Amino acid sequence: MLRIEIKEGENIERALKRYKRKHRNVKVMQNLRDKQYFTKPSVKNRRQIQKASYIQGLRDAENI
Repeated sequence: MLRIEIKEGENIERALKRYKRKHRNVKVMQNLRDKQYFTKPSVKNRRQIQKASYIQGLRDAENI
């Protein structure tokens, strides 16, 4: 469970922003979505390779 300590005199909106950032970094929602259904290990590996090649292509295009 995420805990956010609100400091004295801190704006509630700033505390909510910190909470949302922590929530996103922990990837709670992404893990829940991933575990809704089973994906084969071969499919996971294929997606990982596709993602890596996509990112590499973006980096190569940036360097040109």
